[in-house]
Amino acid sequence: MGPIEDKTVSGDRVIVALDVSTYEAAIAWVDRLPEVSFWKVGLELFISAGPAIVQELKQRQKRIFLDLKLHDIPNTMAGAARAVGRYGVDLLTVHGSAGLTALEAAQSAAIAGATEAGVTPPQLIAVTLLTSIGPDRLAADLQVSASVADYTAHLAQLAKMAGLAGAVCSPQEATTLRSHCGADFLLVCPGVRPAWAASGDQQRTLTPAEAFAAGASYLVVGRPVTAAADPVAAWERLVAEVASS
Repeated sequence: MGPIEDKTVSGDRVIVALDVSTYEAAIAWVDRLPEVSFWKVGLELFISAGPAIVQELKQRQKRIFLDLKLHDIPNTMAGAARAVGRYGVDLLTVHGSAGLTALEAAQSAAIAGATEAGVTPPQLIAVTLLTSIGPDRLAADLQVSASVADYTAHLAQLAKMAGLAGAVCSPQEATTLRSHCGADFLLVCPGVRPAWAASGDQQRTLTPAEAFAAGASYLVVGRPVTAAADPVAAWERLVAEVASS
């Protein structure tokens, strides 16, 4: 999966979050929404279900965003990334705040693991700042004096320097990161909320159309689809919304 060249907005650029706690619940969602081609497997599901959920999604020819947010010393990051590299997933998250050396180690190890397994390496994307954290919490909890825009831009540029494919960011920072990191840098944006959906605990959101206009490569959507009274209708409405953007 290389850099995005076709800027046509479609459902293929919307990743649906499997934010459930069991393998059985995850597969039930995949069965319920067969038109979804790209699924996010997060930390809770992966710890519960293990590599089996990745293997099942691969067998169903689904694309996989493995959102583990690796964050550790370089040697440990490398070991974990090498293991993930063997799975054949499409995207893997690491924390940009782990630092340049750790990001470089993870990038190299993921490629090595994929090569050993004979699969395409995952594209590593760096988490800049969780979308649940706003400017007040950035300053108070994390003691970061930089603005959200400057902080996320710095970590995205660090990821690019380390050879990573892209970054995770709020759609509100997408325009800034796109200008700093260039057209080929992937921007994966969670915290996207259609106008007809509740914002939940997300603090820095835009609508899907606004996020793509700002420079997002992919959107990650969870509760607007999975918590809807009719998830199939919500997915179809979402796809129609992004197709018209």
